[in-house]
Amino acid sequence: MWIEQNNKLTREYEFEDFKEAFAFMTKVAEVAEQMNHHPWWSNVWNTVRIELSTHDAGNTVTAKDEALAEAIEKIFEEM
Repeated sequence: MWIEQNNKLTREYEFEDFKEAFAFMTKVAEVAEQMNHHPWWSNVWNTVRIELSTHDAGNTVTAKDEALAEAIEKIFEEM
């Protein structure tokens, strides 16, 4: 579940292993590039943490972040 805190949408995803986490990140990267909206993220072994905010809007959550979060959620559900 995405949480809005500190003017960011945040979520952590956990996978079976690093390979699955990296595959997820690759799919997210493709969608983020298409949307021209790129997340801050980190990956440690099987965990991916994502933060979304819109820099052009003063580092706050906008419809762009909500749309990317929804797309990311679909990717996760399909894995």
